[in-house]
Amino acid sequence: MKMEFLQMLPTPEELKNQFPVSAHIENTKKKRDEEISNIFNGKDDRLLLVIGPCSADNEDAVIDYILRLRKVQDAVSDKIFIIPRIYTNKPRTIGVGYKGMLHQPDPEKETDMLKGIITIRKLHMRAVEETSFTCADEMLYPENHRYLSDLLSYVAVGARSVEDQQHRLTASGLGIPAGMKNPTSGDLTVMMNSIIAAQCSHTFLYRGWEVKTAGNPYAHAILRGYMDKFGRNMPNYHYEDLQHLLELYGEKELSNPSVIIDTNHSNSGKNFLEQIRISKDIMHSRKVSTDIRKLVKGLMIESYIEDGAQAVNGHCYGKSITDPCLGWEKTEKLIYELAEEV
Repeated sequence: MKMEFLQMLPTPEELKNQFPVSAHIENTKKKRDEEISNIFNGKDDRLLLVIGPCSADNEDAVIDYILRLRKVQDAVSDKIFIIPRIYTNKPRTIGVGYKGMLHQPDPEKETDMLKGIITIRKLHMRAVEETSFTCADEMLYPENHRYLSDLLSYVAVGARSVEDQQHRLTASGLGIPAGMKNPTSGDLTVMMNSIIAAQCSHTFLYRGWEVKTAGNPYAHAILRGYMDKFGRNMPNYHYEDLQHLLELYGEKELSNPSVIIDTNHSNSGKNFLEQIRISKDIMHSRKVSTDIRKLVKGLMIESYIEDGAQAVNGHCYGKSITDPCLGWEKTEKLIYELAEEV
């Protein structure tokens, strides 16, 4: 085996003991987890908004952004429930480039995953303490979820991971909603199979243990668009796409049929400004059909302080160093407009 073993990392239990959550964090997570569950099971008809930077790159800028979200959340709390994105793992299509805070706490320095796991835990803890938001992250590495399992309220499984067995089985034991994205090919069968797997009970190998899960009734679909055979971005958020997803859910015996629509990526043709129009289009579909309104639980929007994106060494505060994001002024206006449409 040609691997260089660099350093032994602490177990999740050791890291949690070193950086324990406060009573405020514990109580906040319990309350928000219950509210989010009620949205997915239909007891609460508020719109979920999973929103924030493509990837967390600067702790102070991320907290600044979430503090801004806090003020807006308080103003629209009867219509919208916000789950900020703090994505600390960044999948790379060809495996190179900035892989997120877990790998590089400082994007301009070398990889240091010991410092990384400490940094991302402290960032998520700071978010709850300062804003009373429990947040979302992508489960890029299933074995790392437990480093943050007492902090997160939502997890997404990405388009390139959704067919992986370990992701599916781990999602079945998370205890929080797990969004399963359609793969980049657009094959919804793959996504639906992942939801079925995540909603079932399993016994499998996890972090050196034989574990058993109860199944996750809040595993659900995320539609993010896809690439056709010619390499073109193709959307799947339109009314007809949602009707088709309803039919697929109807063919399966699944709990809480639900979808979150990712308004960026292939749905927007990677044009971040299109997220505004797409969000409103989806809200219109919810108004036209009661069934679609029940199905579409919320939106996923990539947003930060400044519009667009920059190079890793760009040094513009609050501007994405990965995918382009919607800036704060446009984001704030959009959230208020969405609240009027709920």
